[in-house]
Amino acid sequence: MKWLDDQPPSSVVFLCFGSMGSFEPDQLAEMALALEWSGYRVLWSVRLSKAYTKGTGEHSNISEMLPQGFLERVQNRGLVSSWAPQMEVLAHEAVGGFVSHCGWNSILESLWHGVPVATWPVYAEQQINAFELVRELELAMDLKMDCRMENAKNLVVAEEIEKAIRCLMDTENPTRKRVLEMKEISRKAIEKFHFPKH
Repeated sequence: MKWLDDQPPSSVVFLCFGSMGSFEPDQLAEMALALEWSGYRVLWSVRLSKAYTKGTGEHSNISEMLPQGFLERVQNRGLVSSWAPQMEVLAHEAVGGFVSHCGWNSILESLWHGVPVATWPVYAEQQINAFELVRELELAMDLKMDCRMENAKNLVVAEEIEKAIRCLMDTENPTRKRVLEMKEISRKAIEKFHFPKH
């Protein structure tokens, strides 16, 4: 949170895939390349596949799982950790976009705080949530809509991820405006249920 305090408003891409959303090292490498190429500030909550962490999802040395020199190359504009307080991060004015697994809580938190989402469902109902957000409601960008993988190595490649991040962070993207409108609608809806104290 201290690092976020030092960043300009709406300048940070936040990547977080929930407590169960983990990736193999090959996919993490593609993500790291995309983040580096994009040039945006980044807060990345990294969880590894259980096969690499003895079931915990956490690794004692994150740098070992990322491309050599990545952390050094992005150190002035990025922070990588094994965990982040998602609600507090999304509430922070420095966060301008959220790459998410589209769990229901994550969706509600991002809309409540007016942070646009790039979808990357990992399992279960997240694919349906992503479809609803992108196709039905037009409140998110389609980074990946399907839990299944389409190529031989089962990777979402760096070029696709970078393109989605650039779209997500584009201040002229109409989805950003719709998400901010939904933020106001959400708050007005809640206000109707607040009763005066006697």
